[in-house]
Amino acid sequence: MSENRKTESRKTAARADGAAAIAARTATATDAGSGTSVPDVNHYAYRIRWDGKSERFVASCAELPDVTFESASQLEAFVGIRNAAEAEVKRLVKAGEEAPEPLSERHFSGRILVRIPPELHRALTIEAAEQHISLNRLISNRLAG
Repeated sequence: MSENRKTESRKTAARADGAAAIAARTATATDAGSGTSVPDVNHYAYRIRWDGKSERFVASCAELPDVTFESASQLEAFVGIRNAAEAEVKRLVKAGEEAPEPLSERHFSGRILVRIPPELHRALTIEAAEQHISLNRLISNRLAG
């Protein structure tokens, strides 16, 4: 094995060890004394993107849209946003507020109510009839892209 591959292999192992260490630090199921259920921040939906303007990785959490973290390193951005999310959840619980449930643990019925102008409703109904499909199918197809 070449020296470069050995180095890459060690880096990958180090990243995996770091991710395992993060996963091992989970939030408790219930905050001691309050009886409030505390979500596991490891189940939150995180996103890390490159910002060309600041030339840094920007990390965000879908469940906590006001919580972000920036870093020059992608791994540090992930660790930072995860720790920031954990701190925010602890702050919310301490303040007596409910922390958001992870998106991955929510139940979705598949039903949504969308209000649209009557003219658009009419136009979509006509289009669905012309295609011999239900209005629901037409709208679902449009949303799916």
